Amino acid sequence: MDLQKPPAAPSPASPAGRPSGQAPEGCLVVAIRLPVRIVVLVLVVPVRMAWDALVVGGRLLRDTVLRPFGRALLWLGKALFVWPLIGMWRYVVAPLGRALAWLGHVLLVVPAVWLHRRILTPVGHGLVWLARGVGAGAGWVYARVLTPVGHAVLWLLRGIGAVAAAVGSGLYGAGAWLVRYLVVVPARWLYTWSIAPVGRALAWCARGVWRLLGLLAGGIGLALYWTARILLVLPALALWRWVLAPVGRVLAVVAREVGDALGHAWRIAGRISLAVGRFLATVLRWTFVEPVRWAYRTVLTPVGHVVRDAVLRPAAQAARSVGRVSRQALAAARETARQTRADVRRMLFGEPAPREAVARREPSAGEARTLGSSTTALTKD
Repeated sequence: MDLQKPPAAPSPASPAGRPSGQAPEGCLVVAIRLPVRIVVLVLVVPVRMAWDALVVGGRLLRDTVLRPFGRALLWLGKALFVWPLIGMWRYVVAPLGRALAWLGHVLLVVPAVWLHRRILTPVGHGLVWLARGVGAGAGWVYARVLTPVGHAVLWLLRGIGAVAAAVGSGLYGAGAWLVRYLVVVPARWLYTWSIAPVGRALAWCARGVWRLLGLLAGGIGLALYWTARILLVLPALALWRWVLAPVGRVLAVVAREVGDALGHAWRIAGRISLAVGRFLATVLRWTFVEPVRWAYRTVLTPVGHVVRDAVLRPAAQAARSVGRVSRQALAAARETARQTRADVRRMLFGEPAPREAVARREPSAGEARTLGSSTTALTKD
């Protein structure tokens, strides 16, 4: 047995665009909606078109003016502030700080360490030894002199305390008997036969007066309640029920319809503005962009191809040929000068001595590498 309710099926929409389960709208709502939407549409369309124009102009201004200007300002700020500060920090402040740190280390840290190690530490050790000797003497005085004297004084005080306790216990017994029969018994009799009856009588009178005052206050409060209810509450309730609530409902309906009309008008104005923008873009395209494109495609491109094929490419090939010939001539001149210098050096100083053969570090081709042999210069057998 399924104890949960199945999900409710979505209610089909009515022809008016509202769900069929919604309460039907009154004639006042229908009468207000159409003129309000017409007026709001007429007022909102120019605002929306001006807004879209401002948005397009703002985007164009941002992309063409503000963003390059911001980049230029950023570069200028770096050139005027950041890079000089970095150079000052790197080449002035940091070396000066290192020099000051070294100077402080030499002038303060090293003398302080020497003073602590050579003077303060020995003096501290001497003071500690002296304090230990004084402490040992004080301990001996405490153990051998003060402790026996304290025990004797304590024994004397205990004896005096025992005598005083015996005398006090006797005095306490006599005093307690006198206080009981001279103070406590008369006070209890006075409370039982005089103060308690008088207090009960006063409490009964006070309760009666309080009840009387409560009855008077209840009657006055009831009279004031009904007076305020008749003079204030009932008129205010009638004003709210028969005047303010209906006016508020009408104003709520008007405000809701105005809000809905503003939403619909803003969307419709957006579509109208989009259509106008597309129309203007199409006009601009067919009056300016397409002629420029046609001129570029049919006039400038063939002329550019002719100039490229007839002028630029031959000029580039001639320049490359001249550069190649120049490089070859310079290479031949350098080679001739190198050979001339070598011949002159040979005539003046003779042939250079032959170089000695250097032993190879790698094994020859006939030798084979094994796991027990090494081919490096440091671990070679």
